[in-house]
Amino acid sequence: MFNKIIKRGSRAPGPKAESAGLASDGEAAVSVNHASGPAAAAPQIEPLPLLRDVPAPERPALALRKLRICAEVFDFSDAVESAREKEAKRQTLLELVDFVQSGSGRLTEQVQEQLARTVAVNIFRTLPPASHENTGAEPTDPEEEDPYLDPAWPHLQLVYELLLRYVVSSDTEAKVAKRYIDHSFVLRLLDLFDSEDPREREYLKTILHRIYGKFMVHRPFIRKAINNIFYRFIFETERYRGTGELLEILGSVINGFALPMKEEHKLFLVRALIPLHKPKHLAMYHQQLSYCIVQFVEKDFKLADTVIRGLLKYWPVTNYQKEVLFLGELEEVLEVTQPAEFQRCMVPLFKQIARCLSSSHFQVAERALFLWNNDHIISLIAQNRSVILPILFEALEKNIQGHWNQAIHGLTANVRKMFFDMDSHLFEECQQQHLDKEEKAKYLEEQRESAWRIIEAAIQSKASEDMVLAN
Repeated sequence: MFNKIIKRGSRAPGPKAESAGLASDGEAAVSVNHASGPAAAAPQIEPLPLLRDVPAPERPALALRKLRICAEVFDFSDAVESAREKEAKRQTLLELVDFVQSGSGRLTEQVQEQLARTVAVNIFRTLPPASHENTGAEPTDPEEEDPYLDPAWPHLQLVYELLLRYVVSSDTEAKVAKRYIDHSFVLRLLDLFDSEDPREREYLKTILHRIYGKFMVHRPFIRKAINNIFYRFIFETERYRGTGELLEILGSVINGFALPMKEEHKLFLVRALIPLHKPKHLAMYHQQLSYCIVQFVEKDFKLADTVIRGLLKYWPVTNYQKEVLFLGELEEVLEVTQPAEFQRCMVPLFKQIARCLSSSHFQVAERALFLWNNDHIISLIAQNRSVILPILFEALEKNIQGHWNQAIHGLTANVRKMFFDMDSHLFEECQQQHLDKEEKAKYLEEQRESAWRIIEAAIQSKASEDMVLAN
């Protein structure tokens, strides 16, 4: 019952008032009849002829009337209530989708305005709160939540399809349509990306991508709006369901960036994309994020150092699932990294890789060792082995001597052999340095233990003297 009240309260305000108000422009009255009296019944939808059955000059006026009919919003939390009217609306929406898609009638400006208004009335609504907000329970992991399926989706899908067909239609001129698909409309579309229903987010992704492609005037605004959404997600809420879908759009956008890349785009990488590695639910959108990051490096190889240092900045400390994701992304970035950029960041990079090699969690150590399966990365390492091997040698020896997982032993042995084959002289030098370091550490430990024994003996001697004096 509470959910029903919430959903009723979230409907767009005043569809009846809006429908009535739209009939004052000289067109035929809206074909929706409302019952009067205290026990008002559901709105009655008056049958209208099919668009294909009327002459072409009359179709715009008829389409306008049908769009006004579809501006009526129903409550879908009760499947029985107004069932006949809902089905009539669904059939009308199907007909309008076909009308816009087929191009069988010119879309006048009045029709376009009403189409945008009808779409807005249906889709722009307050989204239902997350389940934990209703019950007061602790927030659950978004990765473990069952997807919410909106009961109104059979109608919402047709409304989204109508909007999509309008945007992609060759009859839709951007300079006219931008009056109705304006900044406010785009912002409200972006708000809907937080919908729990994955089907709705998929439609929104396709539509926003098409709007970005068709309305060049909106492009800077859309990028800025997405920027702001990411900032709020990273630094405030850490809950936003549409991050993956927005990143999919951006992957295509980044692919189309012209060279040399604008400073605005580089700032977007540094201030929004790289910090998106910070939230704990990274796994939900990591694939799309990784694609965007790699696209930047492919476009401008000089960004490799910036990206790698950014990954190191947000490297997880206690979350092994995120570490595995970071290592996978790191491999993709290194695969498109040039030697000069690699040399700029290789010392901090391989210090982190050494820590991963020594990880007690075998999946982290294993994923780090898999880097040596990549020929390009091996080539970069071989060119800079005199710097990299001394950093890694201790971690490799630790794995050989004491890692609990047998598979890690085998992979580490392969990497050690690879380094030995690259430069046996350097390998032996590192081995000797490691032995000397262990001997020194052993000597210092013995010195420490000896010092403690002397201190303990002095304390016991003093205690004995005090006892003698006391007696």
